Amino acid sequence: MVSQLQAQQILNINKSVQQYKFTLNEVEYLRDSSNTLSFNDVQKLKFNENRAYYPQNNQRRYTYWFKVKVRFTETTPVNGSIIELFDQTTDNVLAYLPDTAGNYTETASGANLNFQDRLFHHKNFEFLIPDTRKGEYTYYFKVKSHNVVNVIIVYRTIGYFIHYALNEYITYGLFYGMILIFCFHNLLMFLAVKKRQYLYYVFYILSVGLYEMSADGVAFQYLWPGYPALNNYGNGTALYLTSIFALIFSKQLLQVREKAPAINRLINYVLVLRSMYFLYCLFFNKSLFVYKFVEVIPLSLAFAAGVYIYKNGYKPARFFVLAYSILFVGFIVKALSALGYTYFLPAPISYYSLSFCFIIEMVLLSFAIGDQVRILRKEKDAAHQETILQMELNSQLKDSINDELERQVEARTHELLEKQNVLLEQSHIIEKQNHELLKANLLLEQQAGEILRMNVLLEKDNVQLKSSIEKVTESRALSTELDFDEFSAKYPDQEACYKFLSALKWKDGFVCTRCSNTTYCAGRLPHSRRCTKCSYEESALHNTIFQNSRIPINKAFYLTYLIYSTNGTISSHQLSEKLEIRQSTCWTYAIRIKKVLQEKKKSRKKTDLQQGWTVLVM
Repeated sequence: MVSQLQAQQILNINKSVQQYKFTLNEVEYLRDSSNTLSFNDVQKLKFNENRAYYPQNNQRRYTYWFKVKVRFTETTPVNGSIIELFDQTTDNVLAYLPDTAGNYTETASGANLNFQDRLFHHKNFEFLIPDTRKGEYTYYFKVKSHNVVNVIIVYRTIGYFIHYALNEYITYGLFYGMILIFCFHNLLMFLAVKKRQYLYYVFYILSVGLYEMSADGVAFQYLWPGYPALNNYGNGTALYLTSIFALIFSKQLLQVREKAPAINRLINYVLVLRSMYFLYCLFFNKSLFVYKFVEVIPLSLAFAAGVYIYKNGYKPARFFVLAYSILFVGFIVKALSALGYTYFLPAPISYYSLSFCFIIEMVLLSFAIGDQVRILRKEKDAAHQETILQMELNSQLKDSINDELERQVEARTHELLEKQNVLLEQSHIIEKQNHELLKANLLLEQQAGEILRMNVLLEKDNVQLKSSIEKVTESRALSTELDFDEFSAKYPDQEACYKFLSALKWKDGFVCTRCSNTTYCAGRLPHSRRCTKCSYEESALHNTIFQNSRIPINKAFYLTYLIYSTNGTISSHQLSEKLEIRQSTCWTYAIRIKKVLQEKKKSRKKTDLQQGWTVLVM
């Protein structure tokens, strides 16, 4: 019963009301174009009258507020009722539910929240009514979604909700079970006959199943409950795969390439354009996924191809055309339902129309495949009979030809005997030539052995030469003969520098600076060492002149080398030009090195001269 005392109708509820959907002027809405209004602000503002059967968020960039009024004419069981919202693609829903004291409780739900955070583990959005004592209550709902959604608000008792949910999930189980059965059957057919159309049909059915799961919210519940961001891509990706495999399957089943080359080219263009649109949506603007009407183009093209080829006498196309006709009916009913024009139809028909049509389509497409196989088998049997007749004719022709061949073979045999004598004479000549070739081969083998021995000697010389070059380069690096390019060839990168420092620092063995332990393992940093006793990790730079250096290590090497080779006379400006580093940085770093150079001069040893510039490192 609905009260007429106010502009917005109030729903009267007693214990006999199990379910009720709010429609038309039972729902009022408020559009928040600033997306900043709070609940307290909204309570003070006037809501607009809803003129659609089910209200929608027509401006997707705005936040919408909805309110419904309920009057409990008698006290109902506590926690025995819920309010449910249907459209599973809604991003965010905030429900504000009052108690008898007028205090509101905020409850969040929506496709952008983890599935585990919902009140009930159900595909719809449910909000438990906190107080159902006798009285009048106003419920507010804040909705924000990148999709245009039908805001279907339903009052249900817990008992009715359980009954409805169980029946709904049984229906889903039957629907997806049939999809799996069709997939398994056609996969076995593909393995048996190796016709690719069965495999494409399997992919098409799986894509349909993924779309239905994404649209129903079942995919979020079972496939990616912890990743709500995937809800933004599920519908769009599934529809793309459905369109693509529908076109590819149609090409194979209807033999479009042979029977309609112009349509085949058009299908190929549509496949490319649809793929480009999908990739653009996927990587640049996922909000375009909401425009589902683009799928009408590839599906209409497949339907048109079926009609054209059927008119040209290809019988398997009849089931294909019938299947797509039923599918288009499902799409029309679903579109009208989304626009709120099918409220006069029973809810299962309007809501599950597309699913029912998909099932019928899969059955009819299976008939189309079976019809094609039957026709192909009939053509194969006819070809087999024709082959048998041809074989009989061939047998007769063979007998006549054999008689003629016997006469020709006898004459040819006599001719071959004469030629055989000539060949025997030629074989003696060839045998003599082979004997001479064997002698030549023995000589070549001896020469090859000599060449191999010379190659081994040359390889040894190359190894010695390479070693000598490395020694000369290293000696020059320790002297004063190298420019930066030659120096960089010896120490090209950070890895080579760290390796050199590590070898120089621990040339006499590792000793931990904390506990004096001598055993170690590799540290986390390159060429660092970690004490196995106290776990202290010491880097290759620690206690060297390069510790806390802010310039690249290979340039720090070369700077040290230049100061050593010039005996500290090189200026910071020259260092800046050679190393392409600021003069102030070169000056600061040169001061430190020159100080170490002066200290080494006071206590110079013969070994310091042999070590060259590396004596300044430690």
